[in-house]
Amino acid sequence: QVQLVESGGGLVQPGGSLRLSCAASGSILRIVAMGWYRQAPGKERELVASVNAGGGTNYADSVKGRFTISRDNAKNTVYVQMNSLKPEDTAVYYCNVRGYTTWTDWDDYWGQGTQVTVSS
Repeated sequence: QVQLVESGGGLVQPGGSLRLSCAASGSILRIVAMGWYRQAPGKERELVASVNAGGGTNYADSVKGRFTISRDNAKNTVYVQMNSLKPEDTAVYYCNVRGYTTWTDWDDYWGQGTQVTVSS
């Protein structure tokens, strides 16, 4: 089994910052990519940012220049630094890890979600 533990959500005023963390543990042999998704009420889940094993990153257009994703391979942990937060960033943020649990089988794993609320 693979466990993902998220932390760092909360309430912040517009223009503020938050840092989310997600640590992966369990029977995972190799992580292919790690990332963050979010889902606002009444909307579909969307990619926020991702980072692959080689360090390549991908961002949603709406967060480019404001959010920075990083990973610590030694700790199997992914972070997203969120600056200049806007009310439209309000959502439940989910950590995602794509990894192999055997030499041939891979899967997507999800965290439990952490609420980010941007409001004055």
